[in-house]
Amino acid sequence: MTDIIRASIGTPPPGPKASHAPLRKAAIELESAFLAEMLKSAGLGKSRESMGGGAGEDQFGSLLVRAQADQIAQGGGIGLAETIFKALKEAKHD
Repeated sequence: MTDIIRASIGTPPPGPKASHAPLRKAAIELESAFLAEMLKSAGLGKSRESMGGGAGEDQFGSLLVRAQADQIAQGGGIGLAETIFKALKEAKHD
């Protein structure tokens, strides 16, 4: 059961594969960047006229989108990080 929980939050299971930690971290960061772009495309983080708008709101909106994307990716994301991690792991062993 704990393996299922670890898999859902994106943490590697304990064991001798600690050398894979940087690969997993890179995969999660790439998924986070992808999710941030998808959230921006969906309109999340855009300033609304009812809030006053302005350059400051646009800048902080992008930070909010990035933080939300990071949390989604850390929470298991959409499965992209795991696919990327497996590909990186295979490429490292070739």
